[in-house]
Amino acid sequence: MTPIAHAPRRHALRLVLMGLLGLSVLVGACSAPRPESVPFWDERDDANPERVDHDRWQAILDTYVSPDETGVNLFDYAALQASTADREKLTGYLDDLQAVDPRRLAAAEQMAYWINLYNALTVHVVLGDYPVDSIREIHEGVIPLVGPWGDVHASVAGQPLTLDDIEHRILRPIWKDARIHYAVNCAAYGCPHLLARAFTRDNLEELLEQGAHDFVNHPRGIEVLDEAFAVASSIYAPDWYREDFGETDADVIAHFLQYADPELAEQLRGFDGIMEFEYDWSLNAPPAAAETTNEP
Repeated sequence: MTPIAHAPRRHALRLVLMGLLGLSVLVGACSAPRPESVPFWDERDDANPERVDHDRWQAILDTYVSPDETGVNLFDYAALQASTADREKLTGYLDDLQAVDPRRLAAAEQMAYWINLYNALTVHVVLGDYPVDSIREIHEGVIPLVGPWGDVHASVAGQPLTLDDIEHRILRPIWKDARIHYAVNCAAYGCPHLLARAFTRDNLEELLEQGAHDFVNHPRGIEVLDEAFAVASSIYAPDWYREDFGETDADVIAHFLQYADPELAEQLRGFDGIMEFEYDWSLNAPPAAAETTNEP
């Protein structure tokens, strides 16, 4: 797995990851969890008008999210770490979310709740170990590069939760919507970016569509190099989340065409070649803030 990075990072990261290809841990890291239904989370009350307050998360997004020169939203972890008031705001928001039992909420309110919890919790996890060059450096065990997704970082309705639980045992199996992959952000540059708006039941559909459009129309989503070769994000690969987008490369291309701007759509319609998959695990932070370790 080689990174589809912005140009200054691409070749250096490629060399590093090529040196790790022989490690079994990297092979394991390239295999994504499958959705697994957990009946405990299946309850909802669509007659319930109650809304969860996401204003504090929106204030964090307003302050610390900004696009790079290619339009990818980056998060300024260093600046947030330096602000005691805003770190307390984030912690208080997460505490209040965990005090909610989302099963009593309407379905759309639940989905927005889980997406915001995942994204805010990811930022909180990164802050806990910052500075790091990649979120995969953060983990509680001894195996390197496995990331924090399998570690318990929250408790909701009396249930301990990992980030994997939220994405693969709640969001994916309950809603069965491929656009979830464009909504949850794993703090990596190769990931669909962190949208600058908090999800709510009112803007849920709009933001899911925006996330899909933003990612598909950026080279880290899909880049058609010629009629015979294209490079797509690993999220579409068979050993990652292919099942959510279809069974074949043709199914993935059909998905791209739902969101592609005219120039990309024309390239995709004429494409009949090999699709390779890449991913950039570098932290989704401004470059000066991300280059913090002494590793080569």
